[in-house]
Amino acid sequence: MTKSQHPEFHLDTHIIHLNHAAVAPWPQRTVNAVANFAQENGAVGSTNYLHWLTIEKTLKKQLKQLINAPSINDIALVKNTSEALSFVAYGLNWNPGDNIVSSNIEFPSNRIPWQSLKNQGVEFRQTDLQQDKTPEASLFSNVDKNTRLITISSVQFAAGQHLDLEMIGDFCQQHGILFCIDAIQSLGAIKFDVQRYQADFVMADGHKWMCGPEGLGVFYSRPDSRKRLKLTQFGWHMIKDTHDYENQPWEAHSTAQRFECGSPNMLGIHALSASLSVLLEVGMDTVEHQVLANARYLASEIQQHKQLLLLSASPTQLNSGIVLFKPKTLTKQHLFNYLQNKQVLCAMRGDGIRFSPHFYNTLDQLEHALTLVDEATKL
Repeated sequence: MTKSQHPEFHLDTHIIHLNHAAVAPWPQRTVNAVANFAQENGAVGSTNYLHWLTIEKTLKKQLKQLINAPSINDIALVKNTSEALSFVAYGLNWNPGDNIVSSNIEFPSNRIPWQSLKNQGVEFRQTDLQQDKTPEASLFSNVDKNTRLITISSVQFAAGQHLDLEMIGDFCQQHGILFCIDAIQSLGAIKFDVQRYQADFVMADGHKWMCGPEGLGVFYSRPDSRKRLKLTQFGWHMIKDTHDYENQPWEAHSTAQRFECGSPNMLGIHALSASLSVLLEVGMDTVEHQVLANARYLASEIQQHKQLLLLSASPTQLNSGIVLFKPKTLTKQHLFNYLQNKQVLCAMRGDGIRFSPHFYNTLDQLEHALTLVDEATKL
């Protein structure tokens, strides 16, 4: 196997990593950042804590750039996507009879928090995205006068369906509905613009396409929408005058820092900042172009294979880094096991096998993975 087409990715050459929609490998820069942070702690403790705070601010600037947020004041660092979604679900004031519209193919993170509101009389409507002419029209057909919020994944986790977020944002604005986006399958892979989508809330974890660690994510909240969320967690870090430890009475930050209740994950911050620096240096135009090129190549080859059925969009319509397919004769479990044994990292999702290549995967790696798939179908 040839090495990665980017020098920061040093995976063992016998491994083909096509699982970025699950957990991505780290760039070497991130490995070094974590090692240096640990070594520094062991040698001098928190001597450089003020510098660590500048890394935290740098990370927020990087995330601001990644999603085109108006200000770093709209960015909160959270533990994960589920935490941010729960901030929204339990921050809004609901009335019995209110409803939330979503799809029936959401990852559990974007389903369970909303379903848990049932005991407050809130209905969670799971839309079949194929019930109307377009996925967007299908969503809109489930909206009525009691719809308070539409929540959707920017890219669906299994088959990689990419909805028209700008159209949904326009619809929400016209109807006075809040718009929430689980962006975990977009950020770091394809360009994303919270302002163009008119999103009220956006959240994503850092361990997938952003190539960062688990346990650290981003929560964007638009200022006027942020005011509508009551706080559900409290601590020293979410108040104004954060480092005035005798501050009584206290007042919560008006910025997104109001959602950061306790001590920051400094190790994760160093790691994710290093990972994003690689992506932003390459440029999201380039990253997106290569992610789509790799995914479309895989989709095209799979579509032409007589023993495989492509479950994702056709190559010309595919607009994400996810390719889902299944064998026509083998079970998906058999094919998955074969690929895992051959060191092709992928996932079983939905009805098939999911490949999710990143920008740095080479054509040689993709061809070898397809060769192994072909071998498995002949066993």
